[in-house]
Amino acid sequence: MYLSRELPSIGIECSCFGEKEFFSLGLAGYNDGKGVCTFLAAAKYAAGLSEGISMILTTQAVYDELSEQGAISDAYGICIVDNPRIAYFKLHNALCNNDDYMRPQYDTVIAPSASIHKMSCIAEKNVTIGENVVIEEFVSIKENVVIGDNTVIRAGSVIGGTGFEIKNSDGGLWTVTHIGGVIIGHDVEIQQSTTVDKAIYPWDNTILGDYDKINSQVQIAHGVKIGENTEVVSNVGIQGRVKIGKNVWIGPNSVIRNGISIGDNARVNMGAAVTLSVPDGCAVSGNFARPHETMIEEMKKYK
Repeated sequence: MYLSRELPSIGIECSCFGEKEFFSLGLAGYNDGKGVCTFLAAAKYAAGLSEGISMILTTQAVYDELSEQGAISDAYGICIVDNPRIAYFKLHNALCNNDDYMRPQYDTVIAPSASIHKMSCIAEKNVTIGENVVIEEFVSIKENVVIGDNTVIRAGSVIGGTGFEIKNSDGGLWTVTHIGGVIIGHDVEIQQSTTVDKAIYPWDNTILGDYDKINSQVQIAHGVKIGENTEVVSNVGIQGRVKIGKNVWIGPNSVIRNGISIGDNARVNMGAAVTLSVPDGCAVSGNFARPHETMIEEMKKYK
């Protein structure tokens, strides 16, 4: 695919320099590394470009700034547009109608030993359900979902739904199409009325590790990766692309900002608003969350 062809077809004017073919879309530091088209809304993000970028959508001003810094590489081409972020996501939405961009389809496969309530809804395509899986009533399993053996999904949960990635242009709000997947490991339990959104990109998955336990009314957004043996308690909100390690405890009513990481054996205490990555073994509390011991000392000081 070439931006000089794809963008004009959806009404976006562009100028390309050193154009190269691209095969997938992804963020500067979050992609599959295979001929990736990404965008730069500001020059400071150029430092985060990963290998595999073939095309960059950006503005003339950002391109000029990068050129002055000597930060333009022959490894990728440049495409100048008025609004690179909006152009990028409009391109993604348009490509979601392209069979070469989407995942291949297959008929849903359900293991004979799985117990699926007659009042649940399982997509007819691109779902794999393992042995001894239990799916209770009013559960919805969307396309591109894999569920491992011995997993339990309780009533009212939605697995593989479209996430909340909203853009504002052309006088209105619009939703970014999600065509990635969800992979749930074995011996996982998801309690009532929890949502696990599918990833945005066809190469990406939201992942729950083996033995994870997810409580009721938890929202897990697109592209989240959770390591094994992790507990997520009720009313937690985990925003997109968060990476959570193994043996982690996420307390009730906490919220975790998009794109950060929570290390192995860490603890997010109840009600915490986590805006920065948490190291291995660290416990954080408060709003905004910081090491628990620090918060206690602050409370003593004010008291």
